[in-house]
Amino acid sequence: MSVGASLNVGQAASLPVGFGNWGRLAACPTLNRRTFLGRTAQGVGLAALASLLNPASLVAAPKWTGVVQPRHHAPKVKRVIWLTMAGGPSHLDLWDHKPSLAKLQGEPMPDSFTKGQQLAQLQGERLVCFGPQTNFRRYGKCGAYFTELFPHVGGVADDLCLIRSMTTDAINHDPAHTFMNTGSQLLGRPAMGSWVTYGLGSEAEDLPGFVVLVSHGQGRSPQPIAARQWSSGFLPGRFQGVQLRGKGDPVLYLPNPPGVSRGQQGDVVEAVRALNGQHDAMVDDPEIATRIAQYELAFQMQASVPDLMDLGREPASTRTRYGCVPGDGSFASNCLLARRLAERGVRFIQLYHRDWDHHSQLREELPLKAKETDQACAALLTDLKERGLFDDTLVVWAGEFGRTPMSQSNKGTVGRDHHNRGFTIWLSGGAVKRGFSYGATDELGYAAVENVVTVHDLHATMLHLLGIDHLRFSQKFQGLDARLTGVEGAQVVKGILA
Repeated sequence: MSVGASLNVGQAASLPVGFGNWGRLAACPTLNRRTFLGRTAQGVGLAALASLLNPASLVAAPKWTGVVQPRHHAPKVKRVIWLTMAGGPSHLDLWDHKPSLAKLQGEPMPDSFTKGQQLAQLQGERLVCFGPQTNFRRYGKCGAYFTELFPHVGGVADDLCLIRSMTTDAINHDPAHTFMNTGSQLLGRPAMGSWVTYGLGSEAEDLPGFVVLVSHGQGRSPQPIAARQWSSGFLPGRFQGVQLRGKGDPVLYLPNPPGVSRGQQGDVVEAVRALNGQHDAMVDDPEIATRIAQYELAFQMQASVPDLMDLGREPASTRTRYGCVPGDGSFASNCLLARRLAERGVRFIQLYHRDWDHHSQLREELPLKAKETDQACAALLTDLKERGLFDDTLVVWAGEFGRTPMSQSNKGTVGRDHHNRGFTIWLSGGAVKRGFSYGATDELGYAAVENVVTVHDLHATMLHLLGIDHLRFSQKFQGLDARLTGVEGAQVVKGILA
């Protein structure tokens, strides 16, 4: 195995100092003691000679520029910021006003809508219509009609492209997150951020190309978000997402151990790189190249991440705009960090805000979630515009599914069940139409009936805007050409493109 093969990116920073790490090669089953001593002695000499003749030779591995070179067509955007509202926000109370549903409040749900349909927790229950629980109003010159719980987002309504006909295949949280992130309900497939960085690389020099931030606020105990949602699956490990934490150490094991200087740590990284390079020459294992890149990135992140996470460097006016306090780990702080990551060239930035799972207490808790996210979403779009990043960024606001037009009662409080046949997401950025609504659900908000959009369509559109033809972007896996967009005939949603 390669040196440090059992360590993660962050733990590379806590290796003991000195060339004693060369001794880890003794664990390699292909080397006996005589061969080990001969090769390590030779390796030390060669490494020392190389550093004298060409110091740059030990500094960094070649930068990954992606497998889609050149792009299949001219890209419209450089990066993606994906705002995940984990738990399934109710489109019927936020984005998709249904007066006909309000008129049927408390009445039985017509069988013509639900007969033979898959439901989650309401399967076999008496189905009762549940009208909108918030007030709606029009916003912007475009007249977009959505909830009063999002006044700040309403202020940037003319920058939004609402898709009101979104659908998904999954009806429970974990499979639905997996499907939205990977294009498959099967575990072990690469996340969309991994596909994008594999295809295009990243412009960031000292940060991962795919970064994840997770937050939650008041209300229910939030459901966990598994790290497999940003796994690289069967792609090389260097393309997995790296989670940065808003509180405490942003990356575990990233700081140097006490008493270890940056120069000493650099010596360790160079030594480990030389050993791994020597072993790679013998076995030609692509995961060794991944390991080399991760060690070097971890070393670079020791300097770049503390500066990135220091929101105190932002003007007070900017922090006020987002409504965040440095170090609070909130969605607002993560939105500001998303802008800072975008400025630094990170290719794919995914934010999770948990606790939108309102089977009950919808009236009480939906306003809390809206308040935690409204101001920051609007601030992010405004900030991107002011800094010249809006036109080449795709911003996506989406849950894993929507909510039923039928009520669900639990201990005297009322909410909505999971729903996958129709819900709303929105996109923003210079590459999509602004102040625009696309598609529609039926009169009760149950099913998408006009310009239906699937998760694979959404992924195909994202890749298209990045300059990738999804039909030409695949990776061999188990004898098949695996794609993010599957094999079900995904289409780029051309009707939303600017």
